[in-house]
Amino acid sequence: MMHRLQRQTVPASIVNLADHEQQARQHLDDNAWAYFGGGAGDEITLRANRTAWDALRLQPRVLQRLAGGHTRTTLLGRTLAHPMMLAPVAFQRLAHIDGELASAYAAAALGTGMVLSTQASTPLETVAQAFLADVGSGPLWFQLYLQHDRGFTRTLVQRAEAAGYEALVLTVDAPVSGIRDRERRVGFHLPPGIRAVNLDGLSPRPSRPLQAGRSALFDDLLHDAPTWDDVQWLQSITHLPVLLKGVLHPDDARQAAAIGVAGLIVSNHGGRTLDTALTTAQALPAIVQAVQGRLPVLVDGGIRRGTDVFKALALGASAVLLGRPAIHGLANAGAVGVAHVLRLLRDELEATMALMGCATLADVAAANLLGNPA
Repeated sequence: MMHRLQRQTVPASIVNLADHEQQARQHLDDNAWAYFGGGAGDEITLRANRTAWDALRLQPRVLQRLAGGHTRTTLLGRTLAHPMMLAPVAFQRLAHIDGELASAYAAAALGTGMVLSTQASTPLETVAQAFLADVGSGPLWFQLYLQHDRGFTRTLVQRAEAAGYEALVLTVDAPVSGIRDRERRVGFHLPPGIRAVNLDGLSPRPSRPLQAGRSALFDDLLHDAPTWDDVQWLQSITHLPVLLKGVLHPDDARQAAAIGVAGLIVSNHGGRTLDTALTTAQALPAIVQAVQGRLPVLVDGGIRRGTDVFKALALGASAVLLGRPAIHGLANAGAVGVAHVLRLLRDELEATMALMGCATLADVAAANLLGNPA
């Protein structure tokens, strides 16, 4: 039986995504707040992701024909009502009892695509059933971390295929976890009843014996870190398109295009892995130039306004992904909160397009941006 969602409302005082974030702090305990809100190291990249979008200035055109405009776009053969998707975020039941299921219902109702995390706290089949029940839903993708057990990874991929997921998003920027001081200070832990349910049955990774002076990281754990060979192996075992998430360097973008990857997501893991890494707004133009239109490029990180979405599209992105803002909405009002976040951003994007003199996303691609991302 499908889980019955809680009925909640969004306070009238919440009118933007910053309001959602402030309100969410009241609903999330220190443990959950450190996990969802924290970044790596001194959180320099976490903060810079946001300010980089602010550093770009818009140069509007006036007296343009705008009637009949729209935000529709196509991505991997699918039509989206607007160029936004929910990014993969793990353990969403830490934020709200309805977790990923609430996010799925909200995204489907708003025509927004969704990427489900490997480390979701709700079974991938349950999420797919909820999301795909809405005929107006956008694309549903499954984010994948390659596991040390290839047989288990293959089974996980087969489950995603059978459930109706339309693409695989392989995260490639986290061979190890970032150094997250906030989590260490609070002693982050998963409460009873919350776990990565889609990894049930995965056997513990066998450790390698270490000689004196050897590194537990380089001489043990990183033997299982994915490589380009693993990307090609993944492509060989699935009929689904494979996208890479976490690309910041143009050379990696070119190599991905050369082996037939279906798309790229410019991401620095929300500032959660390598601190002082360049921002996604800084990295995006070079990645777009490197692939020369051979595959779609998406971007995440620090997007909080419709103007940010517009700027990402003007820099060449096909769509954006939203992580923390959706979690804030989820914490505040479950599915209704997530839907409210998405509606706010879509409304802001439409207003920005109109004020910039852009009737369609094709016009956005030619829009003038001034300045460089900080």
